[in-house]
Amino acid sequence: MQITKDLVLSSSITEYICEDCGSVLFHENPTTFQSIKEVHSQLCPVKRQKTLANAEAEKLKRLASERAVTPVLSTQTASSAAGPQLAAAVSATQATATAKSASVGGGGGGDTTISLSGTGTGHSTADGPIDIGFKSKRQPVGKFQGIEVWGPYDPPGQLGIWGTDVCVDFDICISDGACIDACPVNVYEWLDTPGHPASEKKPFMIREKDCIFCLACENVCPPQAIKIFVKK
Repeated sequence: MQITKDLVLSSSITEYICEDCGSVLFHENPTTFQSIKEVHSQLCPVKRQKTLANAEAEKLKRLASERAVTPVLSTQTASSAAGPQLAAAVSATQATATAKSASVGGGGGGDTTISLSGTGTGHSTADGPIDIGFKSKRQPVGKFQGIEVWGPYDPPGQLGIWGTDVCVDFDICISDGACIDACPVNVYEWLDTPGHPASEKKPFMIREKDCIFCLACENVCPPQAIKIFVKK
């Protein structure tokens, strides 16, 4: 009789796995189980990070769009008033600025002393986690759009660790996008890295200086490819 009772209880237990953080919830009472799910949905830290990140991203896009309207209108007015020569010069300036922005997916400026292309095609994916002591073991090999890059560096198959405070081991990164979704201040943008064995795009910390050191990206990275050095 005891075995039969245990089987009945086991079959009546309902299980739920949170799609955001992976937590497993279960209870044999349906009413209690539903309450547990609702409470977890409200308090899930990963879900909250994603919600905040999405809201902040929309806010930044809206602000950027609003800021872009005024310069464009004033430029068009000046071009019309000054004649075709000035209009041509303004158009050329805008085209140059657009090209520079597009080179890093819309990011900011800075020195670039390394190339993403090369002959390094014999490398394999590296395993995580990132070596948090890499700054004492590796040497900087150059910069990309002002962001420090630490060797060894043999593109396109070996890209090293990128960043000074917001650091990502590009050889471990699998480009799942969790860090980009979690960041509340939009530090990252996708950077194409064709030919890399782990993934052909990486989260580029183009706005590294905007980091608020919340550690959201570090905590959600599946292969543990990120290390944030909190400023004291």
